[in-house]
Amino acid sequence: MATLSSSTNHDNNQKGFRAIGCGYLLSSAAAIFINAGLSSKTRPGKFPSPLLPIEVKNIQKAKHGSDSSVYDSEGRFVPSKFEEIFRKHARTHPEALTSYELREMLKANREPKDYSGWLASFSEWKALYVLCKDSNGLLHRETIQAVYDGSLFEKMEKEHSQKKKK
Repeated sequence: MATLSSSTNHDNNQKGFRAIGCGYLLSSAAAIFINAGLSSKTRPGKFPSPLLPIEVKNIQKAKHGSDSSVYDSEGRFVPSKFEEIFRKHARTHPEALTSYELREMLKANREPKDYSGWLASFSEWKALYVLCKDSNGLLHRETIQAVYDGSLFEKMEKEHSQKKKK
């Protein structure tokens, strides 16, 4: 998978989505959507670039409203907020979220009139759910934890490359 250095661009993100098994069209659309949303936020004061680069060192500046608050405004992981996801919303299985529970969590996290935050949260969580739910429609705690610790996409790339070898 494309690794994140001091900055990343549309091409790197598209390669990353392809590496986890997404089709070309979805990979391209996702890369454009992500980079368009994050580039200007992580490059404050800089002239917009048609390559839509994301400056990873400034990624905390791209934090949006209506999120889970698992990262604070400085980009630090907040364990109590991670636990809160399951304590408040995992009703069917204490270690996983159903589609309905995920939808309810997103509603509970909405800030009034924060439409861009609602869209960002919905897009992030829906993509995670579609890509990572199990055969019973559950999004497991360890999968969500892997998003926050940065290991999920490397794990998905490894699984996808092993499937291709078979």
